[in-house]
Amino acid sequence: MNQIITLTLNPAVDIACATAEVVPQHKLRTHGQRMDPGGGGVNVARVLHELGARSCAIVLSGGVFGRHLEALIEQEGVACHPVPIAGTTRLSMTVCDEKNGHEYRFVGEGPVIQPGEVEACLRVLAEEPGEWLVISGSLPRGIEPATLGQIVRQAHEAGRKVVVDSSGPALRAALGQGLALIKPSLREFEELVGRSLPDPAAQDEAALRLVREGAAERVAISLSAGGALLATSDGVVRRPAIPVKAVGTVGAGDSFLAALVLALVRGESPAEALGWGLAAGAAAVMATGTARPQRETIEALRREAANHH
Repeated sequence: MNQIITLTLNPAVDIACATAEVVPQHKLRTHGQRMDPGGGGVNVARVLHELGARSCAIVLSGGVFGRHLEALIEQEGVACHPVPIAGTTRLSMTVCDEKNGHEYRFVGEGPVIQPGEVEACLRVLAEEPGEWLVISGSLPRGIEPATLGQIVRQAHEAGRKVVVDSSGPALRAALGQGLALIKPSLREFEELVGRSLPDPAAQDEAALRLVREGAAERVAISLSAGGALLATSDGVVRRPAIPVKAVGTVGAGDSFLAALVLALVRGESPAEALGWGLAAGAAAVMATGTARPQRETIEALRREAANHH
């Protein structure tokens, strides 16, 4: 199968650990530390690899943390194509408070990207073979939303199917540029359409309208405990969430997206693709660290959900 490319413009080295209790002014001893390569597209590439697909993660990478990020990606067996930048790749940290079970997420803002670095990124993108491109994660400082629209348009004109998982002005700038799929959360989708969507009928109608206006070929919306929906020109399909015990939530949305895209690449129906996405998202929240679902768990959850449906 043709490789799936992912692009992460603001990747991170993700640190996850636990402490007995988060209290101010104390030296909080942590344990169980683990490091993962992070950022939307990086997580998607890792989950695609876990599911047996060929993926290549293109990342803007700089400084000592950038080198560590590249090493962490390659350690997992994922192909990595770094675009060197002058700034330093960011760190993010998730701390689990064991007393109350709360998760605290500290997310670095990342470096400022220079115009020449964006041009280098576009050149790398043009050279890397792959029919599908997944652009996921936040925009770093120095990259305007309009630039994301330009990246999408160029990739679409080169014959690629482009998926965007972003929010706010960046997502808005990508609409109508030849998108195969967008995947906002319900909150991000409400922000995009500029109104509250309190019930399934309103959500379905708004998602279908975007598809029919040509903003994107498909609109997937994650509804947390409510499962997810996928709107295509044929209509809307919904699937309930798969109930599991949540341990960590970092990268669950990226896991959902990876499995959804892979199912679409393989020609599965929208309902099947949505089922795979929900199984991967559920498997991700069952594990600590960033986007660490196991293939066997995803497949088992998918079978279980299919039997109940």
